[in-house]
Amino acid sequence: MREIISNEWFTIFMVLGLVFISLAKVLFTNRFMDFIGVFGNSKYLKIYTKDQKFIDIFDGLLFFNLVISLSIFGYLSFLTLQPDHTFELDVFLKIILGISTLGIIKILIERLIGSLFEIDKVIESYLFQKTSYKNFSGFVLLPLNALLLYTITPSKNSILLVILVLVLINLIGFMTSFKIHQKTVLSNIFYFILYLCALEIGPYLILYKIIVEYKA
Repeated sequence: MREIISNEWFTIFMVLGLVFISLAKVLFTNRFMDFIGVFGNSKYLKIYTKDQKFIDIFDGLLFFNLVISLSIFGYLSFLTLQPDHTFELDVFLKIILGISTLGIIKILIERLIGSLFEIDKVIESYLFQKTSYKNFSGFVLLPLNALLLYTITPSKNSILLVILVLVLINLIGFMTSFKIHQKTVLSNIFYFILYLCALEIGPYLILYKIIVEYKA
């Protein structure tokens, strides 16, 4: 699994992810400093939720890093669990394309739902909070990928530990959003459960199935 060509390609994409993070910091210094404290402080969410735009360059740069970091971790995990397979650049690029496409389509569908049901403000606020925690996951995942690639030998336990960290970050983000919109959610609990199944759980199950079937 630790062939030179694998690490070279992973390194190239990790540097690319670091470039996106650096651009976000340089272009939006104050916002970036507030962003890195989002996990333990609601200051970032309170300040920047009001300034949300349909196309946000800051979130876009961090989203690119998220896609790259998730793709590296996903493929690295697969190579660890399936040592008979080797790194294939075309497969890795397809993973990047799949994750980015899935993420963009989900956001567009959620915005469409918000427009159809005339709850645009609630959806935009929720999406911003969810996106912020997902982007923070990508921010944290970058150094974790570096550890798995260059410091420790990836194993099932180390992969599970990283997954638990990512789940914890996003779970806290979900609970934060739930707390803020608690009244709206509880008064529409059926639609909320339907939303979770259709747009939060379903797409990831579909993506997992596609990857498994492709490699089979």
